[in-house]
Amino acid sequence: MKTKKRKILFILLIAAALALLAIAGIAAYGNYKMQKIPDMTFEETLRYTAAGNPDAVITVGTIKDGEVSYTVYGEDGEILPEELHTYEIGSLTKTFTAALVMCAVNEEKINLDDKIDSYLQLKERENYPTVRQLITHTSGYKGYYFEPQMINNRLSGRNDFYGIGDSMVLNKIEKINLSENNYDFLYSNFGYAVLGLVLENVYQTEYTTLMNEFISDDLGLKNTKISDGTGDLKNYWDWQPGDTYMSAGAITSNIEDMLLYAQMQLDGTHNFAKCHESICEINASSEANKLMEINMDEIAAGWIIDSENNIIWHNGGTWNFNCYLGFMPENNCAVVILSNLPPDEKIPATVMGIKLLKELDEPKIAEVSYENKR
Repeated sequence: MKTKKRKILFILLIAAALALLAIAGIAAYGNYKMQKIPDMTFEETLRYTAAGNPDAVITVGTIKDGEVSYTVYGEDGEILPEELHTYEIGSLTKTFTAALVMCAVNEEKINLDDKIDSYLQLKERENYPTVRQLITHTSGYKGYYFEPQMINNRLSGRNDFYGIGDSMVLNKIEKINLSENNYDFLYSNFGYAVLGLVLENVYQTEYTTLMNEFISDDLGLKNTKISDGTGDLKNYWDWQPGDTYMSAGAITSNIEDMLLYAQMQLDGTHNFAKCHESICEINASSEANKLMEINMDEIAAGWIIDSENNIIWHNGGTWNFNCYLGFMPENNCAVVILSNLPPDEKIPATVMGIKLLKELDEPKIAEVSYENKR
């Protein structure tokens, strides 16, 4: 019996050692690929990301000097028919929420420097954040706060924020003790959930209805909406009517609408020019971000500003989708990438999008570089 136990223990130790070696090998390979990414072209990053994945459907759209086009890519970067696919755009939703906030500011319904208890029924406290702090992720709020519902969501395979309603978020606001008036940049889904509550209060309309009407009536986007779980691709997040985190990441769209949205940004229509004005410096680029040329120097109303490259951008990601929208107002060009792959699937849309945007800005340099590599 002892001999048998020793054999089992020996086998387990060998298995554990092999597992550790495999993990170390994967990490080393991942680090090797990370070092190669800065020198890769957009086309190379796309092919690498879609390599060997028959489910990949990556739609890439560009605007350059008024010319608008898009291409759909599949496995190994193969060009697919120009069909319109419905993607989750994740946190790009925040740019829509911020735009609606700025409309309310323009209508004198919201003052950016008001604290949120001016719009929400909360117990008296000194250090509630302002609307300005929420819209720039400088409120002191964390990315999100745990709710017991999140355990059930994980066990059932649902979106983490499914079933997190207004009362839960309002209760959490009252329990959070912000000890300071000024905080550094910290990206916060919770903060944008609170912005959704503020919008509901000032317009006296539930967020989904409010946003869908803004998208269709004001912006004229016919295939963009708060997700109802439908679309031609797979694995959309479930949402429950009235979920408060919808204002942080629940919109679905297609490339046609997102290119129209990008053109609105370039034109500065619908009050978007105001949304692009820098509100504060954040200097939030990590070393890994800098390596990938993802610069986060300043923040506007929902948009990140790369002041070094004159790029205004935002990205988005859910479990099964990731996307990027970036534009250069001075050079009249924009890039939209919509992907049905998770953000951690090799190279994310953000990295690919920045590469393509810079190639659009300097096409001759990019072409020479690509020819040399071949």
